[in-house]
Amino acid sequence: MNSNSKTSVSGEGRPAMTASRKASLAGGVLYLLTFVSIPIGFLYMSILNDPNYIIGSGTDTAVIIGGILEIIVALAGIGTAVALYPVVKRQNEAMALGFIGSRVMEAGTIFADVVCLLAIVTLRRTGVGAEALLIGKMLVVLYGLFRLGQNLMPAVNDLLLGSLLYQSRLVPRILPLLGIIGAPFLIANTIVFMFGITSGPLYLLTGIGVLPIALFEFSLGVRLTVKGFNSSAITALYKKAQTNELISAA
Repeated sequence: MNSNSKTSVSGEGRPAMTASRKASLAGGVLYLLTFVSIPIGFLYMSILNDPNYIIGSGTDTAVIIGGILEIIVALAGIGTAVALYPVVKRQNEAMALGFIGSRVMEAGTIFADVVCLLAIVTLRRTGVGAEALLIGKMLVVLYGLFRLGQNLMPAVNDLLLGSLLYQSRLVPRILPLLGIIGAPFLIANTIVFMFGITSGPLYLLTGIGVLPIALFEFSLGVRLTVKGFNSSAITALYKKAQTNELISAA
């Protein structure tokens, strides 16, 4: 009797752990994929710094490559939230859904960025005249404004996911703690930028939030890809979910 019971529990446990490992692997790989857009600072240098770019000549390959990389990042970002949802929802479903929503919003700002720059490229290819200079400058300004979303949304993402991971202990707590610490600084940096402060000690002080957030997301990607979730935390989450189901049924 006892032997059958143990076999049953073991049989139920193995698929759950396998599913969680698949989720962690997918989430880890997608998190690492969100770092492929690092070169865009170089790739976008000419289009952002040359006010006559829209009426100039030459290749647009760098801008196109940058746009493709940003689209990959946007889709990978949504993918991280979707991949991790089946596991983290067992800690707090509302926050897990909120994480998906914030990732979608972040992706929306990235797509808007890409559209602004590709619009400049398209106008350039049609051979517009000097009258398009103002349009080009306006699109570059819009690009900069949409970048605000990419400055703010990572902070929101990491507050939501960091809280879920910290409470559930799915990964070592030091990792989500980095994101939770960095998020308020990044939010403050966005607010400072909106007031037109783009240099000086206040801007630099709030800008340091980028470092712990980047370290959290990269380290999380490596951890989930290589080791996955803590098995004891997975077991605790599944027991918690079963208990909640029994209480609801009663």
